[in-house]
Amino acid sequence: MIALHIEPPTGEAFVKRLDGGTHVIGRSDQADLVIPDRSLSRQHARLIYENGAWTIEDLGSRNGTLVNRQRIDQPTPLRSGDVVALGSSMFTVRHGGAAVPAAGGAGRSFGDHTMFKSAATLLEESSAVHLPAGAPGDDRIRSYAERLRTLNEVHEALGRTVAIDDLLDLILDRAFVALRPEEGAIFLKRADGEYDCAASRSNRGTSHRCLYSTNLIREVAEKGLAALVFDAELDDRFNKAMSILSAGVRSMVAAPLLDPDGPLGMMVLGSSFTVRRFNEEDMQLLTSLASVAAMRIRNLRLTDEAAERKRLEREVKIAREVQMALLPERLPDVPGWELHGGNSPSRGVSGDLFKVVEQTPGCDYAVFLADVSGKGIGAALLTASLEALVAAQIELGTPPDQACGLVSRLLYARTPPEKYATGFLGVLDAKSGALRYASAGHNPGLLVHGDGTTEWLQPTGMPLGLMPAGGYTAVEITLTGGDTLVLYTDGITEANNPEDEEFGEQRLEAVCVANRQLPPRELAAALDRELEAFVEGVPYADDRTMVILRKLG
Repeated sequence: MIALHIEPPTGEAFVKRLDGGTHVIGRSDQADLVIPDRSLSRQHARLIYENGAWTIEDLGSRNGTLVNRQRIDQPTPLRSGDVVALGSSMFTVRHGGAAVPAAGGAGRSFGDHTMFKSAATLLEESSAVHLPAGAPGDDRIRSYAERLRTLNEVHEALGRTVAIDDLLDLILDRAFVALRPEEGAIFLKRADGEYDCAASRSNRGTSHRCLYSTNLIREVAEKGLAALVFDAELDDRFNKAMSILSAGVRSMVAAPLLDPDGPLGMMVLGSSFTVRRFNEEDMQLLTSLASVAAMRIRNLRLTDEAAERKRLEREVKIAREVQMALLPERLPDVPGWELHGGNSPSRGVSGDLFKVVEQTPGCDYAVFLADVSGKGIGAALLTASLEALVAAQIELGTPPDQACGLVSRLLYARTPPEKYATGFLGVLDAKSGALRYASAGHNPGLLVHGDGTTEWLQPTGMPLGLMPAGGYTAVEITLTGGDTLVLYTDGITEANNPEDEEFGEQRLEAVCVANRQLPPRELAAALDRELEAFVEGVPYADDRTMVILRKLG
């Protein structure tokens, strides 16, 4: 078996276990292992298990496949610990796989020393309890009244707005008053699925250890079972937990912190026999208390998440303002030419960049367009770094192929392996119409001649920052009167409609040919209208950027 720890560019990481066979990786729903990554090809790479070993091979993808930062061009063996980069995604290889624990039942007993019961069932039973018959001084009535008073106090106490740490302390306060344990702890689940002791208390002084047992957490928090441990010393699942033994705990009661979206954690109370022996009524009361506490914890987290979203929105707004400062407010006036450039981010901030810079007044103009891997603030930060690197080479007048080589080397040294950029850098001689360019793994530029014929400007090297060294060649073309050059990022051609079809290069070509006589700004507007009609409301998955140059006839 092989286990792949996969980290897509967006969303949470996940683990995929494969027993053998052949598995195609890509972003198409026809792939065996689908990864939501727009920088992947539809069928990007293939995993093969043969003769007791796993290999990976690239399937002619546009952005390539890297194993331990080395681009592969033939089937390559995979070893445990290898890191594979596919587009903006990465996965780490692990051979073998851990067994998945079986789910627990709704209610179970284990001998005479431990009882588990579904917390949901206990809550239903609790809501159905009626006032017991008897005289006012009856122990059952006193117990019932005490229980109602405790739950009412908990509701009132937890209704106040407090920080999470204060809330957990308050929950333990109420549990200690109601159930009189010697030890208590609250465990909360982290984002990675592990559990932390978020709060603990002991009546034995400050040197106590947090009541911890992996088995107890698994049974209670993960399976939603309340637990009543009559004698921890007699139960093999708990008698090896040092924090429990060292505290002298024998009797324990625990309840899950339940949430509709999954377990939040658990509460556990413990005591020695000489002080307290918990019973089923205690288990039911703690379960009710934990239910109220879980609701308050969830609400508090939602409030914190809402505040965090607002903070992030403010940061995104600031980042967008900074990024907009990197994009030109207007392109230079070039004698004999019409120019247009525009950027539409998919997530508030963009991983795209464009600029046209006058190098020699009225003659030489540098044209640059780039698309950084990934999206959001991380991509925007890398865009700012790339802009600074390229701007220095443009100012120095470095030829496009040499500039790409220098920028790629610096970007590789400063960024992790999954971060790179595609780019187009050209120098236009406005008088002659000659354009000398280098394309670093970028989408083919579209040259539309005045008579409606077209040419595609193919890449002349690999993406920037993908490899420590990469050769780039320069190509020169000449635009004559009526010719239009359309440079764009893949957010345009890879825009999807509801049927998951891509807009594609053919539709782009058709729109540009049909509107070739329009000024660049109007041509861009016509393309936007075609895109909107095509996607039919489907959100754009990637940033859309375009630079159009038209030589006047």
